[in-house]
Amino acid sequence: MKKEREFVPKPRSNFVLVKCPDCGEERPMFSASTRDVTCRGCGRKLASRTGGKALLDAPVVKRLD
Repeated sequence: MKKEREFVPKPRSNFVLVKCPDCGEERPMFSASTRDVTCRGCGRKLASRTGGKALLDAPVVKRLD
């Protein structure tokens, strides 16, 4: 069986909604963020930047497509 080619590949990164474990506030962020993402309510770090995808320290509530 021949594999079909994708003419327009889907992106590997997307927007996600993360929830702060301390105060419960939800914040949208880019999964390949180039900056550290902090909670607006309590100031806890939710994600750390890396060379590629961000390292998440908070649970993902849902993917925003």
